Amino acid sequence: MDQILFATGDKPEIVVDLVGGDLRLTGWERNEFLAESAKMRRCPGIVFADGATGRRARLAGTGLDVWEIIATYQSLNRDRGRLQTAYHWLTEPYLRAALGYYAAYPDEIDQQIARNAALTREGVAKQHPTLVLDDPR
Repeated sequence: MDQILFATGDKPEIVVDLVGGDLRLTGWERNEFLAESAKMRRCPGIVFADGATGRRARLAGTGLDVWEIIATYQSLNRDRGRLQTAYHWLTEPYLRAALGYYAAYPDEIDQQIARNAALTREGVAKQHPTLVLDDPR
């Protein structure tokens, strides 16, 4: 029996039986999995990853979250040419994927941008002490 195991952070693994198509998931896992699958199908080039602030959309193979690209885009007055210069190592299809995802799910990305903008050194140190040095010098 062919299976795929999906790691979901501190949650149990999600098992997908490729032969029978049996998804043995709890209700919230099934909903999250199906919602993310639908988003990835709608927006090719997008995957989902766990992180310190929860699951988020990411450009496949880059390590860059969509919110990071869009925050930069907004800071550049929505100038695509300047965005391409800022991310000169990304090809046009990658940037189109991020912009397309934002066009489809603006509230999700705007919330992530706001959440990250609200982070403080003290808040990060309290929640993730290993990410902050005691002496910032």
